[in-house]
Amino acid sequence: MNPLFNRDIVSISDLSQSELETIISLAQQIKQSPHQKYLSDKVIASCFFEASTRTRLSFETAIQRQGAGVIGFADSGSTSLAKKGETLSDSIRMLNGYADAIVMRHPMEGAARLAAELADIPVINGGDGSNQHPTQTLLDLFTIFECQGTLERLRVAFVGDLKYGRTVHSLTQALTHFDCTFDFVAPAVLAMPDYILQELDHQNIEYRHSDSLEDIIPTADIIYMTRVQKERFDPTEYIHIASHYILTASMLEHAKPTMKILHPLPRVDEITLDVDKTPHAYYFEQAKNGVYARQALLALVLNEYIPGVLS
Repeated sequence: MNPLFNRDIVSISDLSQSELETIISLAQQIKQSPHQKYLSDKVIASCFFEASTRTRLSFETAIQRQGAGVIGFADSGSTSLAKKGETLSDSIRMLNGYADAIVMRHPMEGAARLAAELADIPVINGGDGSNQHPTQTLLDLFTIFECQGTLERLRVAFVGDLKYGRTVHSLTQALTHFDCTFDFVAPAVLAMPDYILQELDHQNIEYRHSDSLEDIIPTADIIYMTRVQKERFDPTEYIHIASHYILTASMLEHAKPTMKILHPLPRVDEITLDVDKTPHAYYFEQAKNGVYARQALLALVLNEYIPGVLS
């Protein structure tokens, strides 16, 4: 029995450890043989109410590689919501009659949960405001498993904007299933939110705060860099904060040979170009893995049985 069949995927917290492992296992198989037609009779609505280059393109690649048709839009500016004042609720009810599943990104926190409550077909959250981005977490988990050979008992360092970065919130929550420990490297104004730290405290999970990127490099298995968002600071403050968290190739001299650097992209200045040539750079492979992770999730949500994976 496939526990993910016909499920909404709104938050990473909705998925158990065994369900995460099932998705990662299928993503691994699909990467080795990416043209499995698990969705040959399906139509997927790809509805992006705000721009998102990597998420939208990787979803639509995942859909088409598996043989499904795709309908939808890349921004809401040309839809009836913008032109005629149609409500989000009515748009979801309309899409519910056209497609077999809805992939949705929306700037409003809670929009994906609302859509899931209205639709009879599965809704997959492609990011809602600063709230959740569960499929980014799935591809991050798959990438960590791929480059480390395990998700268990790793030391993971998150660097940069830990306050507004929904990817680091969701990934931290997901990695608590696997007995990982954490370093949080951020200025006080961009520190990890208290509710995440309280969850870690409640589970007796070890974590450390640091304001030095150099200090955490020798012990890290994964360094997850994020962009300090320029638009949230005045120019002088931004330059001061961002200059503390720039990773260069010369800083990696004492890193573990197996340590890998991830980034949800796009990067600005926080990883210099010379890092790309080191064996630690793994962020472009991470972006590529988004297709396989999303193929696996869509296949599991829309198929009650998958031969060779689930029976």
